Amino acid sequence: MFNETLELNKKSWDEAAKRFYGRNPLPEYGPLAPTEDDLQLFGDVHSLKMLEIGCGSGHSLKYLDQRRAGELWGLDLSSRQIESAKELLINSSSRVKLFESPMEQNPGIPADYFDVVFSIYAIGWTTNLDKTLKNVHHYLKTGGMFIFSWEHPMYNRIKAENGALIMDKSYHEEGSYQHIAWNQPAIMQQYKLSTYINLLIENGFAIERVIEDVSLTEEDVQRHANRWYSFEKTRAIPAAFIIKCRKL
Repeated sequence: MFNETLELNKKSWDEAAKRFYGRNPLPEYGPLAPTEDDLQLFGDVHSLKMLEIGCGSGHSLKYLDQRRAGELWGLDLSSRQIESAKELLINSSSRVKLFESPMEQNPGIPADYFDVVFSIYAIGWTTNLDKTLKNVHHYLKTGGMFIFSWEHPMYNRIKAENGALIMDKSYHEEGSYQHIAWNQPAIMQQYKLSTYINLLIENGFAIERVIEDVSLTEEDVQRHANRWYSFEKTRAIPAAFIIKCRKL
């Protein structure tokens, strides 16, 4: 059953879906972060069964379809995002199955089935990280791969002001907070990087890589000036982190 936070976030994402159509899909992992072209975390996906958590408008799934994945599954909280993904993927070569569902719940996804589960800049929307990771572990085959990216938890603790970087929030503070950047209210979760890592270990994953690198170009200096994901901040603090792990 939906809780109040999920209901709020669903309304927010339904309203924002058009704005975020096709935003930062694979091969991107997030703003000002290295790409899959750089990192090669997925490797050859030919014939693999793959599931995306928070699939949005379906553009990352489209990227994998173009690389001949065997099956492409996705779930997203937003009905409008799922509608967009269905339209985008209608002529896919891969088998496609999409669910409108929060990531904390299993809408009918099989156990021990997937070679890869992944999430591109969506995992931080979960209202229950432990439950979401348990679900991912449940979906994966033994030895299956889980790759996800999200905003680095240090990034929103620090603000740029008058040419200086100021830490105005505690890194140790975790929990829910109101996301105020959108017109429609939404609730997000703050976790330390160690919380992500420890919960992965507790839920039966072996961590292979943790990536906090930044990819900055001359174009980024201009394009991201004075934005939330800015050159000014990211030259000192990673905007995103990426973790690759496997089900034991």
